Amino acid sequence: MYGRNLKAYKKTNIEAELAVADPHRIIQMLYEGLLERLSQAKGAVLRNDFAYKADRIAKAQGIIYGLENSLDRKADPALYDRMLALYEYMRDRLTTASISLETAPIDECINLLLPIKQAWDKIPNDIKEEVNSQLVNK
Repeated sequence: MYGRNLKAYKKTNIEAELAVADPHRIIQMLYEGLLERLSQAKGAVLRNDFAYKADRIAKAQGIIYGLENSLDRKADPALYDRMLALYEYMRDRLTTASISLETAPIDECINLLLPIKQAWDKIPNDIKEEVNSQLVNK
């Protein structure tokens, strides 16, 4: 009962935050959610909890698709191509993790994602505000 209530609270909290989040924060939340799902998938592999592992990997891959859809080719075609290739590679590695029941591909995805998330988190507020105002004025 407690777990179900906590899950409902977390879902409501995320939905409320998304309702007022700017594009930067939405991507930040996707990165956070992806790292959480990857950690959960790794734990499931270590516990031999194959059903939970499959669910967490599927959710992680879904988040990666969301990140892919957030890319803007027009803004920077070269960056778009590199990020798209990275996300596709991560999805492939997660498929390998799902089939092989190894944690190494999951660890690799975490290690690829962490520097990107850390850089994203360090974007100064004035830059975020400038980009958000450009999006509003489009």
